Amino acid sequence: MRSAASPEAVFRLAADSSTWPEWSPVVSYERERAGDARGVGEIRVFRNKGRKALTREEVVELTPNGRVGYVLLSGLAVHDYRAFIDLSPDGAGTVIHWHSSFEADVRGTGWLYRLVLQAVISRYAEGLAAHAARSS
Repeated sequence: MRSAASPEAVFRLAADSSTWPEWSPVVSYERERAGDARGVGEIRVFRNKGRKALTREEVVELTPNGRVGYVLLSGLAVHDYRAFIDLSPDGAGTVIHWHSSFEADVRGTGWLYRLVLQAVISRYAEGLAAHAARSS
């Protein structure tokens, strides 16, 4: 995914969990625990469009203008879920590479979770790219 916005503008949105309802399928955000001065360690709770279950995530990495990393604590029938939003300069814009890895809790369902999560992550990345470009 590519955004016309700079890596700084994209990072600012991706790193600030409170902005996610503005550009993603997240309907509401609540901070359960604040992170350190940079935001690492924040535990955030999201309510997502079309889902009754809340997702709890912990921010585990914030590399300015380069990477946002988080882990899922609860909300899906998967474990060891880790996701990264990697940002690379591309001319005046930014390439966004949002990717995740996980293990399904129920044997044989990993392929289905992979399909669904690929579609969901694509929607998140598209929203981030577009909102960053509009906000710049």
